[in-house]
Amino acid sequence: MGSKNKLKRFRENESFSNVVQPTREEVVDGEFILKGKWSSDFFKNDKPIVLELGCGKGEYSVALAEAYPEKNFIGIDIKGARFWRGAKTALEEGLQNVAFLRSQIELVDLLFAENEVDEIWITFPDPQIKYKRTKHRMTNSEFLQRYKKILKPQGLVNLKTDSEFMHGYTLGLLHGEGHEVVQANHNVYKNEYSPKEVTGIQTFYEKQYLEQGKPITYVQFRIK
Repeated sequence: MGSKNKLKRFRENESFSNVVQPTREEVVDGEFILKGKWSSDFFKNDKPIVLELGCGKGEYSVALAEAYPEKNFIGIDIKGARFWRGAKTALEEGLQNVAFLRSQIELVDLLFAENEVDEIWITFPDPQIKYKRTKHRMTNSEFLQRYKKILKPQGLVNLKTDSEFMHGYTLGLLHGEGHEVVQANHNVYKNEYSPKEVTGIQTFYEKQYLEQGKPITYVQFRIK
């Protein structure tokens, strides 16, 4: 993507009513005004809040919002030029229950209050295979504790990935730390019990993975 295109998208994001872009400083300093007030001040309803972490182009967030109008969805990514597409599509389609938040995932517990979130989706994250990159894996112990802070007591986390390494690493960690694995699936398209929100939504990259013959895996769990 050219720099002119990126700048154009950044400018458009600033005008989109469904895009929130706090500075890192205001988040870290505890000055982010929507923390604890997403329902009352942004969505202006009390529907359950669902996050997609590392939402990329926002395809999953938009598709979930279309499928579940009784819930509110927030796609989070630091790359605003990517989620511009999802934000624009949501506005064009008049979707009132989806927003996009430009921020680092490691700040998630500073962006939302305790018990403010009902569910989390992590779709096709970078598996960060090298050992020295362990701290960046979105299902490592530190990240799980951040998610626990903002999730309601029975809140769910969903991991959908093409990486067998990420799937195995996450399952091992969940079992080792005593978290509750609700379901685990090594190939969602060969399992008749796969949830419809897992098989019924395919991102651009997921379609590429499937063409390459890669199995798509899924884990749903609760953090204890």
